[in-house]
Amino acid sequence: MNATQTHNHKPSHHLDSRRALSYLDRRSYAVIASTSETGRSHSAGVIYARSGHDLFFSTMRSSRKARNIAANGHVGVTIPVRRVPVGGPPSAIMFQARAELLEPTDPTLLDRVATGDLKAITGHGELELPDGVFVRVTLPRRLHTYGLGMSLLSLIRDPLNAAGTVTLPQEFQ
Repeated sequence: MNATQTHNHKPSHHLDSRRALSYLDRRSYAVIASTSETGRSHSAGVIYARSGHDLFFSTMRSSRKARNIAANGHVGVTIPVRRVPVGGPPSAIMFQARAELLEPTDPTLLDRVATGDLKAITGHGELELPDGVFVRVTLPRRLHTYGLGMSLLSLIRDPLNAAGTVTLPQEFQ
């Protein structure tokens, strides 16, 4: 793990790649930020599923996020990680990545559906929606974190030094 920090204090937290991927697998909600051809930014919450090196979510082809991704495949992703039921500062995993639109009939998508990896985002009729499309976001090797790998007490006492990075294994490239 390569840790970065906001100030010159020694990091008091460590998050390995296995645990970072576990956080991704145990969550299903992310905020996707995209940009239009004219540079207008947009963010939207999505329900995702991870399969291998990719996150997938469904949307409507006519949605702003799908139009933005078609025009510019660069996205920002934030996955909030709530560690206590009520209150407390939120933690997060964040990254920039490439995204692409996939037709519901795309063989890559259907292979992942067949494994059951995408049940959470295909189990409600998403594959049959007339305007439906899927988005594949390829995970980068470097993920940014906030507040993960440290105790909640440390996070509350020192929120300025809660930033970190995790480098995923080489097989993620």
